[in-house]
Amino acid sequence: MSTTTTNQSSKVYYTAHTHTTGGREGASKSSDGNLEVKLSLPGSNKPGTNPEQLFAAGWSACFEGAMGKAAQKLKVTLPTDLFIDAEIDLVLDNGEFSLAARMNIGLPGLDREVAAQVIEMAHNICPYSKAIKGNVPVAFNLV
Repeated sequence: MSTTTTNQSSKVYYTAHTHTTGGREGASKSSDGNLEVKLSLPGSNKPGTNPEQLFAAGWSACFEGAMGKAAQKLKVTLPTDLFIDAEIDLVLDNGEFSLAARMNIGLPGLDREVAAQVIEMAHNICPYSKAIKGNVPVAFNLV
């Protein structure tokens, strides 16, 4: 059994609690009742979502918030019609599974150089990005 520790200056801001049964063909629900999903294998066409879709949704939502923080620091205004199309690959290589990712980001009307700065800064702010750095190959595409 392992425990998670934080340094003394850290404060836990929020803890998500979920209960999952049945693995990739089961169900998961949050303790507050706001999330309740059936799970299914990727590509199975059975009802339900899969962990890769959930990760794509969570990371892209968090990343958009991080882009907002980055834009504030850079003193730029993000377009109201910005979007992120996240793609998470479940990769099988020599019998081992891993992940790869692409974040296709639309920042209509924003100068490409400024947009690239926002994306790079957001990647350093977003907790999901921090968690996968060095572990998951990621491509950021400005579309």
